[in-house]
Amino acid sequence: MDIQIRQAGAADAPIIVSMVGELLHEIMSVINAKVFAFDPVASEARARFWLTGGTYVAFLAHVGEVALGFVALYESRALYAEGTFGTIPELYVRPGYRSQGVGTLLLNEANQYAKTRGWTRLEVTTPPLPQFERTLVFYEQHGFTVAGGRKMKTKLN
Repeated sequence: MDIQIRQAGAADAPIIVSMVGELLHEIMSVINAKVFAFDPVASEARARFWLTGGTYVAFLAHVGEVALGFVALYESRALYAEGTFGTIPELYVRPGYRSQGVGTLLLNEANQYAKTRGWTRLEVTTPPLPQFERTLVFYEQHGFTVAGGRKMKTKLN
């Protein structure tokens, strides 16, 4: 399989949003809880805007016209990180293409991009554990370490 990685543009918003929907559905199915509200139409408009403006960067893995997965990045700032760093809000490989090196290729591309931006690090939050222990192991195999704590959120509307 000749897997290609390319930076996504605004025209790729529909496929990225489709895969985000698949990712969120998978997480909610596995943990048996509706923890995400997902509006594909609004998400596609948002993705187009962000991809055009460069505030959200995504790389697609594909073979020909078939999308296998993607990784998204955005720039963050924090004093604890000693400057700017990258956050991976989404990384998804479609189930039929897992354990074939697609995720590794996507992370490699994310790392290369991060280096060109001068970021001090990359950060990612895994889906809930223990259900997604395999995801945690994947990231650990690629040099990520557990930084402690849990991701938390509060709605502002």
